[in-house]
Amino acid sequence: MDLNTKKLKKNAFRVTKVRGKTASRIRVPGGHLNAQLLSQIQAIAETYGNGTVHITSRQGFEVPGIEFKDMDKVNELLQPIIEALDINQTVPNSGYPAAGTRNVTACIGNRVCPYACYDTSGFAKRIEKAIFPNDLHFKIALTGCPNDCAKVRMHDFGIIGMTSPSFDPSRCVSCGACEKYCRKKSVQAIEMINERPRRNEEKCIGCGECVINCPMRAWTRGEGENKRYRLTLLGRTGKRNPRLGEDFIKWIDEESIIKIILNTYDYVKEYIAKDAPGGKEHVGYIVDRTGFEEFKKWALKDVQLPSEAIVYDPIYWKGPKY
Repeated sequence: MDLNTKKLKKNAFRVTKVRGKTASRIRVPGGHLNAQLLSQIQAIAETYGNGTVHITSRQGFEVPGIEFKDMDKVNELLQPIIEALDINQTVPNSGYPAAGTRNVTACIGNRVCPYACYDTSGFAKRIEKAIFPNDLHFKIALTGCPNDCAKVRMHDFGIIGMTSPSFDPSRCVSCGACEKYCRKKSVQAIEMINERPRRNEEKCIGCGECVINCPMRAWTRGEGENKRYRLTLLGRTGKRNPRLGEDFIKWIDEESIIKIILNTYDYVKEYIAKDAPGGKEHVGYIVDRTGFEEFKKWALKDVQLPSEAIVYDPIYWKGPKY
């Protein structure tokens, strides 16, 4: 059958090795969903696929073995899943309106993990609402703390949870637990001076070890509008120049992160290679071509950073080159 493969891929179906067969890619922003949706994914796999489901590296689902002629029926079955996950859609029952921007991934966050500094799934869904649908090739990942279980430094945008701990000296009993755990498990940003802890704000990475290990709750996390993050840029895998993302801004807020990501879409639309295969080009290759300063000018347009934010400049990416 004649088939517009560009349209197929835009609708989040994959071109597979088996002639006449495709695979449906299902978005799960933040990697968190209600368990009842799993039975609906099972129904798609058993009715129109080959009975299997692949859990992707981006925390979504892929249902292989779907015949081209059944794509419209699969899109109808996807509708309640799309609605339950509150994913932006242009035409109901037509499936996903884009596949360029990949599923926003996240570690489990502070809903479960005591080390996480924030609700990663919640912030991932907020980012999803702001950026999707889009045909450009962006990869965004969130992790709750500097342990970086989600490997966010391998993405275009890596968002690392931080906490700016508040200290209540009236609760401190000078036990030294905060200093001990900061020294053994983090970067030794706390030292005991006259039997009282003193935090080096410049050295602190906001991991929250002091908060977790203080038996008297003398250290507490920043909440609400005081939530802060570390934003890393332009990590990637790939053939030519795989590399880890580098720090861009430390102690940044949520609003600024979303604005920078949206600004980067504008930057890519301006500078993407006109002959890019499939109309897609990794952001990092574009920055390599235009220079970091040009990217920074676009990225920080109309961004109001918090007063404590630290912007790293210049940034140099490392990694093997082929």
